[in-house]
Amino acid sequence: MVIDRDITPQLRKAARQFPAVTLTGPRQSGKSTLCRAVFPKLPYANLEAPDIRAFATDDPRAFLAQFPKGAIIDEVQRCPDLPSYLQGIIDDDPKPGRWILTGSQNLTLLESVSQSLAGRSAVLHLLPLARNEILRFKRHPKRLDETLIAGGYPRIFDQKLDPSDWLRSYVATYIERDVRTISNVGDLATFQRFIELCAGRTAQLLNYSALAGDCGISQPSAKAWLSILETSFIAFRLPPFHSNLRKRLVKMPKLHFYDSGLVCWLLGIRTPEQLRSHPLRGAIFETWVVSEIYKHRMNRGESGGLSYYRDRDAAEADLIIEHPNRLVLVEAKSTQTTSTNLFAGANRVRGLLTESSPSCDVVVVYGGEKAQQRSDAKLVPWANLHESKWIA
Repeated sequence: MVIDRDITPQLRKAARQFPAVTLTGPRQSGKSTLCRAVFPKLPYANLEAPDIRAFATDDPRAFLAQFPKGAIIDEVQRCPDLPSYLQGIIDDDPKPGRWILTGSQNLTLLESVSQSLAGRSAVLHLLPLARNEILRFKRHPKRLDETLIAGGYPRIFDQKLDPSDWLRSYVATYIERDVRTISNVGDLATFQRFIELCAGRTAQLLNYSALAGDCGISQPSAKAWLSILETSFIAFRLPPFHSNLRKRLVKMPKLHFYDSGLVCWLLGIRTPEQLRSHPLRGAIFETWVVSEIYKHRMNRGESGGLSYYRDRDAAEADLIIEHPNRLVLVEAKSTQTTSTNLFAGANRVRGLLTESSPSCDVVVVYGGEKAQQRSDAKLVPWANLHESKWIA
C-alpha cells in the first residue's frame, strides 16, 4: 500500500527548481517507494544490485547514457564517483527534475553531492513515518504504548508485521552491512552494545566519557561511533539553547533517536505491558515527542530552530521551538493525568526567557486524551500532536 508522504510537496517543488534532487534518510524509510510514486515516468536503477553497481562503477559514462531523459538512481552512495560524471550531463542540459538520487548514508552521500553537484541538486531528508502518516494505513496502533513500540518504519504497517520481529532483522542488517560500509568498526558485538547503551540514554544529556566507560571503549571511539548513528539517521543530538541570559546554561547536547520503536527494541521492550512499567517510559515518550516535531518540520522544509533548555539551577524545558517572533516551550509528560504540576517546569523557564524574548508560549504534550487551553499554557494530548499549528 502506497500512502501519501508529507514531504511530497517539497519533493515536487524541488524537482521543479533543480536539475537533480537528492533524497536521503535511513534504510527502509520509504525513499524508493516515494520517488517511484512521485516520478513514475523516470526509469529506475538500484545500485544495491551487484551487477548494476559494477556497471555504474566500471563505466559510469555508459551507465548514465542509458538514461537520456534522466532517472531515479537508488543508493547512489554505493558509487560515490557517479555524481562527478553526472555534473557534466546536468551542465549540458539543466532541465529541472531529470535526476532523482537517493541514499541512506547521509555523510558519504552529501560529501559526494556537495563536491560535484553544488547548486545543481536540492537535498531533502525522508525520516520514518510521522504519526499523521501512520494514520493513513488501515491498521495502525491506537494506544500510546502500542504507538511507541511500533515506531515509524513503513514496512511494519504496510505488511502488518510484528515490530519486534522486523526491528530484529533491521538491526542485524544495519550492523552487519551498513556499519561496515560507513566505517571500519572491527568489533561489531561491542558496537551493538554501544547502540543499546545509547538507547538507554535517549532524552538524556550526552556524556561521552560516561558512555565510553560503560561500553569499554575510548572516548574518541564513542564520538566516532555516535557520528555513525547520526550519519545513518539512527540518532541525533539536540543542541542546548543559547541566549544572552546571565544564567549558566548546560552546554552538553541531548541524545535522541529518530524512532521510538527502535529504542524499545534495543532496550528489550517487546510488549505494551512491559513499556507501561518500564523506568525509561518517560524518556521514550519525550524522544517520541521531539522526533515527531522534528519530522513534522523537516517534511515542510524547515531545518534548525530546535533546542532544549537546562541551567545550573535545574530549570529545564524538553524542547524549545524558535519562531521569528516567539518561542514555544514544549514539555513531554507521559502521564495520563492532568495537574498543575505538569506546567511548573516550563513556566519556570518562561519566566527566565521573557527577559530576552518578547513572547514565550508553553505547551505540554501528555499521555492523556483531553486538550486544555489554560491562561498560561496549552495541554495537548499525544494523539493530537500532529494537528498542532505551533510546531511549524
